[in-house]
Amino acid sequence: MPPSGDNVARFHTYGSCMPDLPLTVWIVVAGVLGLIVGSFLNVVILRLPARLDAFWRQEAHAVLGLELPEEALPPGIVREGSHCPHCKHPLAARDNIPLFGWLLLRGRCRYCQAPISIQYPLIELLTGILSAIIIWKFGPTWAGLAGLFFTWALVSLSGIDFRTQLLPDQITLPLLWAGLLLSLVHLFVQPPASILGATIGYLSLWSVYWLFKLLTGKEGMGFGDFKLLAALGAWMGPMSLLPVILLSSLIGALVGGALIALRKHGREVPMPFGPFLAMAGWVWFVAGDQLAHAYMSLTGLR
Repeated sequence: MPPSGDNVARFHTYGSCMPDLPLTVWIVVAGVLGLIVGSFLNVVILRLPARLDAFWRQEAHAVLGLELPEEALPPGIVREGSHCPHCKHPLAARDNIPLFGWLLLRGRCRYCQAPISIQYPLIELLTGILSAIIIWKFGPTWAGLAGLFFTWALVSLSGIDFRTQLLPDQITLPLLWAGLLLSLVHLFVQPPASILGATIGYLSLWSVYWLFKLLTGKEGMGFGDFKLLAALGAWMGPMSLLPVILLSSLIGALVGGALIALRKHGREVPMPFGPFLAMAGWVWFVAGDQLAHAYMSLTGLR
């Protein structure tokens, strides 16, 4: 990352789109906005897979000509308010304050005293920190706004994949198309690099998938991983793909090895790869140039 003294140059490069205020103010604003968005991402992470599962069951019954089951759809993502998953009591506004609501309640429902998952404050805090870092990196520019969207999409995908081993097209495909469209204005990469990045990203994991399946008869990863890497390639170009794959594999090996060593995860239990891809992609998006320069300096290639 460049030091804060380079802010003026970066704003000129990416094009400032906000009122002229100190960068520190924008970083704080981004952090607070990230907390609020993180609260919404918790809703997406919890409700989107359930909604998709219900729709898939309905479609399957319709295709097979079966009578649709009489079951209520899971809560919607936007219209239905937040409620306790245990007693179903609607939450008061003060209970929905990002991060602080969970702390004030001491991690328990105000009405039934059931424990509230620590996922809620963790996702909110993570989204707030990552959003602040994005604005510190790119400033209040069009690139900064795009980077926030990129970050929020990766957080939601990671949370969903971690819980359900699902990377829904409803998020991966818009992320892919956004990267391709942003290349038209040369925000991060130019169109040829974006198209090649998306194509190579998809085909690389697709090839690994089929090779592994032919050799072992098992599926080593899901199709959502192909689309996620294609989206990362669309945003950052083909030169980012190898570092992202290597970095995500390293992170996955370390985390998986630690969980197995601590007996928190069985060797035969599948582990989602999407969160590691998202983590590596975000790190390279923010600090790829610095990491590449550091590697070349250490290896004497520079």
